[in-house]
Amino acid sequence: MLRLFRAFLPKEERFFDLFARHAETCVKGAQALQDMLRGGEETPVHCQRVSQFENDADGITREVLTAVRRTFITPFDRGDIKNLITSMDDAIDQMQQTAKAVMLFEVRTFEPPMREMGQLLVECANLVSRALPLLKSIGENVSMLTAITEELTKLEGRVDDLHDIGMKELFLKHRNANAMDFIVGVEIYDHLEKVADRFDDVANEINSIVIEQV
Repeated sequence: MLRLFRAFLPKEERFFDLFARHAETCVKGAQALQDMLRGGEETPVHCQRVSQFENDADGITREVLTAVRRTFITPFDRGDIKNLITSMDDAIDQMQQTAKAVMLFEVRTFEPPMREMGQLLVECANLVSRALPLLKSIGENVSMLTAITEELTKLEGRVDDLHDIGMKELFLKHRNANAMDFIVGVEIYDHLEKVADRFDDVANEINSIVIEQV
Protein backbone atom coordinates (compact mmCIF):
# COMPACT_ATOMS: atom_id res chain seq x y z
CA MET A 1 0.00 0.00 0.00
CA LEU A 2 2.83 2.38 0.86
CA ARG A 3 4.48 1.73 -2.51
CA LEU A 4 1.20 2.51 -4.29
CA PHE A 5 0.81 5.72 -2.27
CA ARG A 6 4.36 6.82 -3.08
CA ALA A 7 3.77 6.15 -6.78
CA PHE A 8 1.22 8.99 -6.95
CA LEU A 9 3.36 11.54 -5.13
CA PRO A 10 5.70 13.90 -7.03
CA LYS A 11 9.32 12.80 -6.83
CA GLU A 12 12.44 14.92 -6.67
CA GLU A 13 13.94 14.60 -10.15
CA ARG A 14 17.13 16.54 -9.54
CA PHE A 15 18.76 13.34 -8.26
CA PHE A 16 19.00 12.14 -11.85
CA ASP A 17 20.66 15.38 -12.90
CA LEU A 18 23.18 14.97 -10.09
CA PHE A 19 23.78 11.32 -10.99
CA ALA A 20 24.39 12.36 -14.61
CA ARG A 21 26.82 15.09 -13.57
CA HIS A 22 28.75 12.70 -11.36
CA ALA A 23 28.84 10.03 -14.07
CA GLU A 24 30.12 12.56 -16.59
CA THR A 25 32.82 13.58 -14.13
CA CYS A 26 33.81 9.92 -13.70
CA VAL A 27 34.10 9.58 -17.48
CA LYS A 28 36.37 12.62 -17.62
CA GLY A 29 38.41 11.26 -14.73
CA ALA A 30 38.81 7.89 -16.46
CA GLN A 31 39.85 9.60 -19.69
CA ALA A 32 42.43 11.66 -17.80
CA LEU A 33 43.66 8.45 -16.17
CA GLN A 34 43.99 6.84 -19.59
CA ASP A 35 45.95 9.86 -20.83
CA MET A 36 48.18 9.58 -17.77
CA LEU A 37 48.93 5.94 -18.56
CA ARG A 38 50.30 6.91 -21.96
CA GLY A 39 53.28 8.26 -20.04
CA GLY A 40 55.76 10.96 -21.02
CA GLU A 41 56.50 14.40 -19.67
CA GLU A 42 52.80 15.34 -19.62
CA THR A 43 52.06 12.66 -17.01
CA PRO A 44 51.91 15.11 -14.05
CA VAL A 45 49.44 17.29 -15.97
CA HIS A 46 47.07 14.37 -16.41
CA CYS A 47 47.50 13.41 -12.74
CA GLN A 48 46.39 16.90 -11.78
CA ARG A 49 43.36 16.57 -14.06
CA VAL A 50 42.37 13.31 -12.36
CA SER A 51 42.58 15.02 -8.98
CA GLN A 52 40.51 17.98 -10.16
CA PHE A 53 37.76 15.72 -11.48
CA GLU A 54 37.80 13.82 -8.19
CA ASN A 55 37.30 17.09 -6.31
CA ASP A 56 34.41 17.98 -8.61
CA ALA A 57 32.84 14.56 -7.99
CA ASP A 58 33.14 15.01 -4.23
CA GLY A 59 31.14 18.23 -4.51
CA ILE A 60 28.37 16.49 -6.45
CA THR A 61 28.30 13.65 -3.92
CA ARG A 62 27.79 16.17 -1.12
CA GLU A 63 24.90 17.69 -3.07
CA VAL A 64 23.26 14.28 -3.40
CA LEU A 65 23.63 13.45 0.28
CA THR A 66 22.24 16.85 1.25
CA ALA A 67 19.29 16.38 -1.11
CA VAL A 68 18.57 12.97 0.42
CA ARG A 69 18.22 14.57 3.85
CA ARG A 70 16.04 17.44 2.64
CA THR A 71 13.77 15.71 0.12
CA PHE A 72 10.41 14.28 1.20
CA ILE A 73 9.88 11.92 -1.74
CA THR A 74 12.90 10.36 -3.44
CA PRO A 75 12.89 8.40 -6.74
CA PHE A 76 13.83 5.24 -4.86
CA ASP A 77 14.96 4.22 -1.39
CA ARG A 78 17.20 6.76 0.36
CA GLY A 79 19.68 4.08 1.35
CA ASP A 80 19.93 2.96 -2.28
CA ILE A 81 20.60 6.54 -3.39
CA LYS A 82 23.36 6.91 -0.81
CA ASN A 83 24.90 3.57 -1.73
CA LEU A 84 24.79 4.33 -5.45
CA ILE A 85 26.41 7.75 -5.26
CA THR A 86 28.97 6.50 -2.73
CA SER A 87 30.01 3.58 -4.96
CA MET A 88 30.33 5.97 -7.90
CA ASP A 89 32.43 8.33 -5.81
CA ASP A 90 34.61 5.46 -4.61
CA ALA A 91 35.47 4.70 -8.26
CA ILE A 92 36.82 8.16 -8.98
CA ASP A 93 38.46 8.30 -5.54
CA GLN A 94 40.42 5.22 -6.53
CA MET A 95 41.41 6.88 -9.80
CA GLN A 96 42.87 9.69 -7.73
CA GLN A 97 44.74 7.20 -5.54
CA THR A 98 46.29 5.80 -8.71
CA ALA A 99 47.34 9.27 -9.84
CA LYS A 100 48.79 10.02 -6.39
CA ALA A 101 50.93 6.89 -6.54
CA VAL A 102 52.19 7.90 -9.98
CA MET A 103 53.11 11.36 -8.70
CA LEU A 104 54.70 9.99 -5.53
CA PHE A 105 56.98 7.58 -7.39
CA GLU A 106 57.54 9.93 -10.36
CA VAL A 107 56.49 7.28 -12.88
CA ARG A 108 56.69 8.34 -16.52
CA THR A 109 56.44 5.04 -18.38
CA PHE A 110 53.74 2.39 -18.05
CA GLU A 111 53.48 -1.26 -19.03
CA PRO A 112 51.16 -2.27 -21.91
CA PRO A 113 48.69 -4.11 -19.60
CA MET A 114 48.38 -0.93 -17.50
CA ARG A 115 47.45 1.06 -20.59
CA GLU A 116 44.92 -1.57 -21.61
CA MET A 117 43.42 -1.50 -18.13
CA GLY A 118 43.05 2.26 -18.48
CA GLN A 119 41.12 1.80 -21.72
CA LEU A 120 38.76 -0.70 -20.06
CA LEU A 121 38.17 1.70 -17.17
CA VAL A 122 37.01 4.35 -19.65
CA GLU A 123 34.56 1.78 -21.02
CA CYS A 124 33.32 1.10 -17.47
CA ALA A 125 32.74 4.80 -16.84
CA ASN A 126 30.86 5.17 -20.11
CA LEU A 127 28.62 2.21 -19.26
CA VAL A 128 27.71 3.75 -15.90
CA SER A 129 26.93 7.03 -17.66
CA ARG A 130 24.59 5.14 -20.02
CA ALA A 131 22.88 3.24 -17.20
CA LEU A 132 21.94 6.07 -14.85
CA PRO A 133 19.36 7.87 -17.06
CA LEU A 134 17.59 4.52 -17.49
CA LEU A 135 16.81 4.49 -13.76
CA LYS A 136 14.17 7.16 -14.39
CA SER A 137 11.96 4.45 -15.90
CA ILE A 138 13.26 1.21 -14.47
CA GLY A 139 10.32 -0.94 -15.54
CA GLU A 140 10.82 -0.03 -19.19
CA ASN A 141 14.58 -0.47 -19.06
CA VAL A 142 15.13 -3.65 -17.03
CA SER A 143 16.70 -5.61 -19.89
CA MET A 144 19.02 -2.75 -20.88
CA LEU A 145 20.08 -2.12 -17.28
CA THR A 146 20.75 -5.82 -16.80
CA ALA A 147 22.84 -5.96 -19.99
CA ILE A 148 24.89 -2.94 -18.91
CA THR A 149 25.59 -4.28 -15.43
CA GLU A 150 26.55 -7.66 -16.87
CA GLU A 151 28.98 -5.92 -19.23
CA LEU A 152 30.47 -3.98 -16.29
CA THR A 153 31.07 -7.25 -14.47
CA LYS A 154 32.73 -8.72 -17.57
CA LEU A 155 35.00 -5.69 -17.89
CA GLU A 156 35.95 -6.01 -14.24
CA GLY A 157 36.92 -9.62 -14.94
CA ARG A 158 39.04 -8.57 -17.92
CA VAL A 159 40.81 -5.99 -15.76
CA ASP A 160 41.51 -8.71 -13.19
CA ASP A 161 43.03 -10.87 -15.93
CA LEU A 162 45.23 -8.00 -17.13
CA HIS A 163 46.29 -7.39 -13.53
CA ASP A 164 47.48 -10.99 -13.24
CA ILE A 165 49.20 -10.91 -16.65
CA GLY A 166 50.89 -7.62 -15.83
CA MET A 167 52.07 -8.82 -12.42
CA LYS A 168 53.67 -11.90 -14.00
CA GLU A 169 55.38 -9.80 -16.67
CA LEU A 170 56.53 -7.35 -14.03
CA PHE A 171 58.07 -10.13 -11.95
CA LEU A 172 59.90 -11.63 -14.93
CA LYS A 173 61.16 -8.21 -15.98
CA HIS A 174 62.51 -7.16 -12.58
CA ARG A 175 63.36 -10.37 -10.73
CA ASN A 176 67.06 -9.86 -11.39
CA ALA A 177 66.93 -6.06 -11.54
CA ASN A 178 65.61 -3.14 -9.49
CA ALA A 179 63.26 -4.34 -6.74
CA MET A 180 61.87 -0.81 -6.30
CA ASP A 181 60.62 -0.76 -9.88
CA PHE A 182 58.77 -4.00 -9.18
CA ILE A 183 57.19 -2.59 -6.00
CA VAL A 184 56.08 0.58 -7.77
CA GLY A 185 54.59 -1.43 -10.64
CA VAL A 186 52.67 -3.62 -8.19
CA GLU A 187 51.26 -0.52 -6.51
CA ILE A 188 49.96 0.90 -9.78
CA TYR A 189 48.48 -2.43 -10.92
CA ASP A 190 46.68 -2.81 -7.59
CA HIS A 191 45.19 0.69 -7.76
CA LEU A 192 43.97 0.16 -11.32
CA GLU A 193 42.36 -3.14 -10.37
CA LYS A 194 40.58 -1.45 -7.47
CA VAL A 195 39.06 1.15 -9.82
CA ALA A 196 37.44 -1.70 -11.76
CA ASP A 197 36.27 -3.27 -8.49
CA ARG A 198 34.54 -0.04 -7.54
CA PHE A 199 32.78 0.12 -10.93
CA ASP A 200 31.61 -3.44 -10.28
CA ASP A 201 30.21 -2.18 -6.97
CA VAL A 202 28.25 0.43 -8.95
CA ALA A 203 26.83 -2.36 -11.11
CA ASN A 204 25.77 -4.23 -7.97
CA GLU A 205 24.04 -1.15 -6.58
CA ILE A 206 22.16 -0.63 -9.84
CA ASN A 207 21.06 -4.27 -9.80
CA SER A 208 19.87 -3.87 -6.22
CA ILE A 209 17.74 -0.86 -7.17
CA VAL A 210 16.27 -2.68 -10.16
CA ILE A 211 15.33 -5.70 -8.04
CA GLU A 212 13.60 -3.54 -5.44
CA GLN A 213 11.70 -1.42 -7.95
CA VAL A 214 10.42 -4.08 -10.35
